[in-house]
Amino acid sequence: MGKRVYYSNIAHIYDQTRWLPEPIAEDVADFILTLVNATPETTFLEPGVGTGLNVLPFVKRGYSVTGIDVSPEMLNQFRQKLDQIPPNLKLILGDASQLPFPDRSFDVVLTVHMLHAFSNLGLFLDEIDRVLKPNGFYLNAQWITPPARLEFEQHLQTILAKYQEPQPSRQPPRIINEINVEEYLSLKGYQCNYLIAKEWKVRNQIQELLSFYRLRAYGLCWLVPEEAFWQAMDEFELFCHDHYGSLEVDLSSQAKFEIWAYTAS
Repeated sequence: MGKRVYYSNIAHIYDQTRWLPEPIAEDVADFILTLVNATPETTFLEPGVGTGLNVLPFVKRGYSVTGIDVSPEMLNQFRQKLDQIPPNLKLILGDASQLPFPDRSFDVVLTVHMLHAFSNLGLFLDEIDRVLKPNGFYLNAQWITPPARLEFEQHLQTILAKYQEPQPSRQPPRIINEINVEEYLSLKGYQCNYLIAKEWKVRNQIQELLSFYRLRAYGLCWLVPEEAFWQAMDEFELFCHDHYGSLEVDLSSQAKFEIWAYTAS
């Protein structure tokens, strides 16, 4: 299943099945605004903006925000969070790998869990460099899966693998996507700082996580055919009873919002 269809199918459940609640997003926004020395004129771009989880706090505070995404359903979820689209928000339906903006358009470009999606990462980084203003910031970020939740997912992956159909080999390999982002941008004159914007505790009951996976809310759930998926989930639920002792057990551990901040030297 292509990423466009995948995200369109889960747009209505995307926020509830992730682990970045609104108060945490507000704290991350505070961190970013301080990091980039934001003024009322600072402009933000998020390619792959999705439901707006990461940039909604900037919109509400009056900053100029542009988001681009390939999924109309994800963008509609973003719009539904607002009574009306304010003049400081521009949402564009399109391919985030081809940024339809003039050179030097934005003070800050933010990507979150995005870089793995590009078959030609170098070209995308070139585009970011092109649309950034002088002395602008490129923030490459991700929210790290809480360890307990990651372990839960790894148990499921083991079971799903037994039901997954063999995939034909695909050629050619995506060699260009193996570039080192920091090295690539350093050649363009950027310096990198690694920062943790926020740490917070995530707590889910086993039965809640099972319901998320039964909704097929994550990419790994599309790796097996429909009938096999439900067989795998039944097996996984039995595993959870045996392994955790109860479906009412809480899984609790720390999540992190990490940022690699690139600035022109």
